[in-house]
Amino acid sequence: MISKPLKLGFLASANGSSARAVLAAARAGDLAAEPRLLVSNNRSAVALAFAAEAGVPSLCIPTKDDPDAADARLANALTDAGVELVVLSGYLRQLGPRTLARYAGRVLNIHPGPLPQFGGHGMYGRRVHEAVIAAGVAESGICIHLVDEEYDRGPVIARRGVPVEPGDTPESLEARVTGLEPGFFVETLRRIAAGEIVLG
Repeated sequence: MISKPLKLGFLASANGSSARAVLAAARAGDLAAEPRLLVSNNRSAVALAFAAEAGVPSLCIPTKDDPDAADARLANALTDAGVELVVLSGYLRQLGPRTLARYAGRVLNIHPGPLPQFGGHGMYGRRVHEAVIAAGVAESGICIHLVDEEYDRGPVIARRGVPVEPGDTPESLEARVTGLEPGFFVETLRRIAAGEIVLG
């Protein structure tokens, strides 16, 4: 099956590691994708500088002062750029109703632990790994899920288990999971482009 190019938009609050990996895969011909826009809520985000260097249109839309206006601006910016699928790459803001409605079933997030057990408001980054270690489970994992109105509650479309090794600390588990995330995002997007994973 010939992959249909995915017209991608990225949302990033800091480094945008997954966005970088996806863009690299697209440029190398390993992923049928067209990066259309990268948006950050943080003017100093490294992801904005990276996008500029890579020739990807970018935009900063702060959300704190007027969330409603920011939501409308984000939804319109993505639409105007021709974005069909939105990839969250360390975006630490909840999406507003306009963006969620316009891209229902078309916003993907990656979570560094099993869902729904280790998700929800405030569960991001090292906090997830601390909770996994504290729970004493044998396996953590990476989940790619659709984004809806509640944190980490949208349907999971892809999972990859990551064993919790004897003597693991939150830091060591975080390093191992973080190292796997970008490649897993690329792999999942490749499956979407090929029609192996159907959204919506």
